[in-house]
Amino acid sequence: QVQLVESGGGLVQAGGSLRLSCAASGRTFNTFSTYTMGWFRRAPGKEREFVAAIRWSGGSTYYADSVKGRATISRDNAKNTVYLQMNSLKPEDTAVYYCAAEDDNSSDYRSSAEYDSWGQGTQVTVSS
Repeated sequence: QVQLVESGGGLVQAGGSLRLSCAASGRTFNTFSTYTMGWFRRAPGKEREFVAAIRWSGGSTYYADSVKGRATISRDNAKNTVYLQMNSLKPEDTAVYYCAAEDDNSSDYRSSAEYDSWGQGTQVTVSS
């Protein structure tokens, strides 16, 4: 497992933007090469849902339909950090956002069950 620490959440008005960060530690860069990093979120009263994922090696990205075109996931290899840029935020984006890591380049990157390391979460609140 790796240690993940999210930051960057907060209160923003609808239409605004936020950039979430996820700092990973516990492994060297080379051993992250088989990792997939994901962002999930849990809104009040709802189940945790997939938001976006990125393959550490190669940088392929994947998005939930609900955020496609408004979100960009990226990574900084030198900093072992993954980012989630969210634009045109909507009140329905309000949730606790979690960073997660899985070390087997799973094809089922949308499933939270594939991830074995999780951050503590960061709250994003979008006001209307």
